Amino acid sequence: MSSLPITVLIIEDNDDIREGTREILELTGYKVYTACNGKAGVDEALSRLPDIILCDIMMPELDGFGVLHMLGKHKETALIPFIFLTAKSERADMRRAMEMGADDYLTKPFDEVELLNAIETRLKKRKKLGEIADVSKKGLYLSDDKQDLLLDELVRNARVKTYRKKQLIYQEEDPPLYIYYIKRGKVRNFLYYLDGRELSTEIHIQHAFFGYESLLLQQQYNDNAETLEESELALIDKENFLELVYRKPAIAGKFIKLLSGNIRDKEEQLLGFAYHSVRKRVANALITVAEKTIDAPEQDECTIRISRDDLAALAGTANETISRMLADFKDERLIVKEGNAIRIYSIHKLRHIKQ
Repeated sequence: MSSLPITVLIIEDNDDIREGTREILELTGYKVYTACNGKAGVDEALSRLPDIILCDIMMPELDGFGVLHMLGKHKETALIPFIFLTAKSERADMRRAMEMGADDYLTKPFDEVELLNAIETRLKKRKKLGEIADVSKKGLYLSDDKQDLLLDELVRNARVKTYRKKQLIYQEEDPPLYIYYIKRGKVRNFLYYLDGRELSTEIHIQHAFFGYESLLLQQQYNDNAETLEESELALIDKENFLELVYRKPAIAGKFIKLLSGNIRDKEEQLLGFAYHSVRKRVANALITVAEKTIDAPEQDECTIRISRDDLAALAGTANETISRMLADFKDERLIVKEGNAIRIYSIHKLRHIKQ
């Protein structure tokens, strides 16, 4: 079964040019419609929805600029390739035509080769744009399973590196070369106070990505990252990651959501530093670590492992204060020390602790 012929609409008030152009195109295999003035041309375009339009500029009732303007108001015709037909004396108007959205123009008198080349070039470009749009749509609507498969493949093809406990992964002002995926272990992001003390801003656990903010923003790291325990990380090359993001907009959307969540968490953390008591900040720090440890959201009791230094950095306070607060929480039967670990009896009670 043959495909439908490509349709062309010619809007031209000169009978000889209109009919001559029609004859050339029909002999080439195009299906041609015609209109002898601008107003009739707009009506014909809206009813026929041709694949491409050839339009004279100087015409009675409605000139070519008016035709282009009117068709641009209708979503059905706004993207149809539009080629102006112009006399040499009108070439000064071509800047205006192109600014209005015309795709090309032919100067009269034009020959057969010029005409066919102009049409074929515009139709090929339209087809290419359509293919790009189709690819973008496919990339924009991906199921969660498909997104996970693509990211799993990215991780599988990445170099894997083992880090010791407390080993620096990157530091402030380093250029981003990778995004990182935690196959095993825990990682924290932190900043330095002017006096050299540390402030932890985020904790990442197994199966989490990190380090993508600076890469997406194309700027140097503005914080530091180190392991909280011995960890195994997949180092995903930035070119491979960016290629996937550009090729699959749904993946870009996934990381934008992660970025939004990170920003929201940091805002809450800053508000806590500004308005919460030290007691509340330490409780929140314990909850943050606990939430990265538990297997289910409804789990209330858990055991966490974090050094006093790291807990102090997360709560934004001194080690001595951490020791005092942990002793108070122990007396209140909220926690108990078990060697190098802390058992939290109730995350719920810690979350609702008073100032």
